[in-house]
Parts: sequence; structure tokens; C-alpha cells
Amino acid sequence: MSKSRSNAGTVDVDGVTYDWHLQREPYPSDDGGWKGMTISLLQRDAKREALMEFPAPKRLLKGLPHGRLQLDDAMISRCVRAAVAAGWEPMSRGKPVVFMVDAEGN
Repeated sequence: MSKSRSNAGTVDVDGVTYDWHLQREPYPSDDGGWKGMTISLLQRDAKREALMEFPAPKRLLKGLPHGRLQLDDAMISRCVRAAVAAGWEPMSRGKPVVFMVDAEGN
């Protein structure tokens, strides 16, 4: 069985369900470097979204072929926990909150 890349999904963290989707692939920035991918997190039936920005993959910085991290439930769970620990309140109102995470989602 082959593994396909997932661009969206659902994950349960500590009994709460979160929906996520890939919002942006890595892309070249205006300053000549690269920006990493961004995923969107939203707690079910909540109002405020969290945007998780990853660093640019090292392969792009070295001029290697385009690619991105594999997104799995463990990485998304780490992203949710990191956002909540950093102060994300999914039930509050307002603009999406942006968080920078490392390549593992912490």
C-alpha cells in the first residue's frame, strides 16, 4: 500500500477534535530566501484559527529539489499542543493567531 501525501485531516488531542489543512507550501520569499510551509488549525465548533509556520526545509536552502515535510497525526498533535501552550484560545474571537514552530512542530 502506498502512502499518499495528506493536505488536510482531523486529529484528536486530549479529547478535543481539531481540523487542519495545508495552507501554503514552501515558497521563495522576496529577499531571495525561502519561506516554509504553513498549516491551519481549527478546533471543532471554535472561532479562532491558529496558523503554524514552519522553517524553510534545508534542502531548499541548499538548492536541492522542491519538497516539504510529511504531515502526520503526531506532527499535527505537537503543533496543537505548542499553540495551546503559547496562548492560543480557540474559543475566543479575532484574527488567526500565527505561531512559528520548528521542523518537528514544537
